[in-house]
Amino acid sequence: MDRVADAVRQPDAPGPRIEVGQHSAAGVKSRNDDSYGVAIPAGAELVSRGIAMAIADGMSSSEGGKIASETCVKNFLEDYYATPDSWAVKKSGAVVLKAINNWLNGQGQHLHGSEQGMVTTFSGLVLKAGAAHVFHAGDTRITLVRGAEVEPLTRDHRVHAGRREGYLTRAFGINPDLEIDYRVEPVAAGDVLVFTTDGVHELVTPAQIANVIRQSFDGLDRAARTITDLALKRGSTDNVTCQIVRVLDPGLPDAESHLKSLTKLPFPPELAPGMAFEGLGIVRELHTSKRTQVYLAERLDTKEALVLKTPSVNFEDDPVYIEMFSREEWVGRLVQSPNVLRVISPSSPRRSLYYLTEYFEAQTLRQWMHDNPCPELSAVRAIVEQIAKGLRAFHRKDILHQDLKPENVMIDRHGLVKIIDFGSSRAASQEEAASAGDEPALVGTLDYTAPEYIQGERGTNRSDIYSLGVVAYEMLTGRLPYGKGFASARDVARRAYVPARTLCADVPIWMDAALAKAVAKRPSERTEALSALVEDLKRPNPSLDYDRAKPLLARDPLLLWRGLSAALSFVIVVLLYLLSRN
Repeated sequence: MDRVADAVRQPDAPGPRIEVGQHSAAGVKSRNDDSYGVAIPAGAELVSRGIAMAIADGMSSSEGGKIASETCVKNFLEDYYATPDSWAVKKSGAVVLKAINNWLNGQGQHLHGSEQGMVTTFSGLVLKAGAAHVFHAGDTRITLVRGAEVEPLTRDHRVHAGRREGYLTRAFGINPDLEIDYRVEPVAAGDVLVFTTDGVHELVTPAQIANVIRQSFDGLDRAARTITDLALKRGSTDNVTCQIVRVLDPGLPDAESHLKSLTKLPFPPELAPGMAFEGLGIVRELHTSKRTQVYLAERLDTKEALVLKTPSVNFEDDPVYIEMFSREEWVGRLVQSPNVLRVISPSSPRRSLYYLTEYFEAQTLRQWMHDNPCPELSAVRAIVEQIAKGLRAFHRKDILHQDLKPENVMIDRHGLVKIIDFGSSRAASQEEAASAGDEPALVGTLDYTAPEYIQGERGTNRSDIYSLGVVAYEMLTGRLPYGKGFASARDVARRAYVPARTLCADVPIWMDAALAKAVAKRPSERTEALSALVEDLKRPNPSLDYDRAKPLLARDPLLLWRGLSAALSFVIVVLLYLLSRN
């Protein structure tokens, strides 16, 4: 099974580019239980998801070995691309392979009455953004040939009991709790990835395989056949399969090509009420800033009310701004939740850069806070719970919002809450495309930004939890938990949490403790899940540190008085010194 027709893309297109050679034979056996293949997507998926490739060797002693190997390869090559674009390769591969293994295990027991019914080894690889992501279980192999160097990217899960005897310690279909090896290896143009089944590599050494590839002048298909023929000549009694992938372009992020794709569409013209624009009628301006214009619009055919957001012409030559603007729509399409503003598809192909969202008649949470300076605890809990549901929709797609603040939360007159503005959001798949040495960019609004960003670290789900904790604290107190946002690593070190009870006596000490944990400066000490924060704000959690939520006088009165005494002594000494000079 293979999809290699489009293996060589156009040289000026972004994304990886490869050359493929393959050969497989049953050998002395009556049936070939090996399967192999390469899947190369088209368009933007080539950059965002990369190229998937795999090899599998169905266990000949299992009744469904051939079906098992075909299922593993076919489903990996297809289902990997069905996972969300925002997922990291590691997560996509792990989710897909776990599902395949569970299906094989269940089918094997059901159809063949044995855990040995549908068993196969598997080695898969995804080439994306200059890196090879390897998934492996069994004794198929992937070998990297780089110039004169030959390096195995997988290790055999087999115990040898003799020269030709042995048994697998890991394989798909045997156990529902299969452990799959995963590693990431940087690759470069000219590298060669060699996939083989044990019928080949037990008789032909990696060095000999590499030598055949170097001396092959008739293409990689001929090289793959030469290698399998060599294994058969040396007495292989198994199926023989060799798949060779030469990396022509590893797919390092191509900023220029990426930005070209973003800037294909021109900025829209200046719009005004009463104008017709790409199938829309402009009703009125809702909001304008130096960065964007937001209009109430309606479809000319259905009269459906929508919100139209356009970029400011001030940034027409700013590629970073254009990327962030485009990212908003991309994230909005991926994240689906009643508590996240819904992005709407245009009814016809766009001729300029803009995007549409549902029309949500509401006020910002900032405005709500001005109108409700002393809110009921139950109202705050209800808002926090809805924001948490919206953030959870981001996190399920491996996306961080990274700019949660009252201005980016809307609430209508019925109390429905929606998160808006996704321009600062970042997906795990984007992290993979970034160079390992790249410094994470500081995003978001300083007062709500988690300390780890200020310290130059990459964010996690707990970074969004920190921002939600700050918002909850501010709704209750009208202030920020550390007085103001952290401007530097020094700020992070020297500022202490201000207990919410010192600002609002209505906040119970157990709720104050929940807030203190949500905004802990160290991510490891912070609330670990959005659901935990919601629950901690509803009822006392005995595991929380209540001391941190107490004022210093209540936490350690002796320390406070010692500090005051020391300060008073210093003042007295200064005064005596000044008096002695007069």
